[in-house]
Amino acid sequence: MSAVTDVHEITTVEGLRAVVGEPLPRARDKVRPSLVDDHLTWLAASPFCLVSTSDASGRCDVSPKGDPEGIAHVIDETTLAIPERPGNRRVDGFLNVLENPYAGLCFLVPGRGDTLRVNGRARIVSDAPYFDELVVKGHRPILALEVQVEEVFFHCAKAFMRSHLWDPQTWHPDALPSRAEVAQRLERPNDTLEELEAYYGEQYAKGLY
Repeated sequence: MSAVTDVHEITTVEGLRAVVGEPLPRARDKVRPSLVDDHLTWLAASPFCLVSTSDASGRCDVSPKGDPEGIAHVIDETTLAIPERPGNRRVDGFLNVLENPYAGLCFLVPGRGDTLRVNGRARIVSDAPYFDELVVKGHRPILALEVQVEEVFFHCAKAFMRSHLWDPQTWHPDALPSRAEVAQRLERPNDTLEELEAYYGEQYAKGLY
C-alpha cells in the first residue's frame, strides 16, 4: 500500500472550527451533569452499550457490552454500573481504566436512531451490595465498571439514518466470511473449520453467563 501524499491535516482548534463551524446553542448546551427521568427511561430500555477507554498514553479501546434490557444499573443520579460477563479475558478496557480512570459510554436501543452518551470517572468494582441486582440467569458478575457521571446527553439519529443500520433490507451477513472462517485464518489456525463451526454453533450461546 503506497503512502498517501498531499494530505491536509488539521492540527489546531481554530483550523477545525474553520471547517466545521460552531455548534448550535441547543447542541452545545444539552449536556447535563446528572441523570434525569428521560435518561433513566432510556437506560432501563437499553440492552447494549459501547464502552470507550484509553490508557495513560492515549491509546484507545472500545468494547461492546450486552445484557437484557437495563444493562446499566443505576446507583443514583450520578452513578451507574455496567456488569462484566464472561468473555475472552483480555480486559483491555479495565486495564485502561487502571491507568486512566475515565470512560465514555454510548447506550443503544434496538430500532432507535438516537443514542444516550455518558462520560465520567470510572473505577473497577469486584463486589458491592448492588451486585445481587446484577444477577442474570443465576449468574452474579465477578466485576463491574462503575462510572461517576460527569456528562450525559442524547445524540441525534443521523449516523443511524445514514447507515440504515436497523433496516433489514440492508443486512447481508452472509456476504462476509463466517465467524468460524475468520477465527481459523486469524486466531485458531490449528483447529479445523468443522471444529470451529461446532464451537461457534448452538453451544456457544450456552456460555454467555
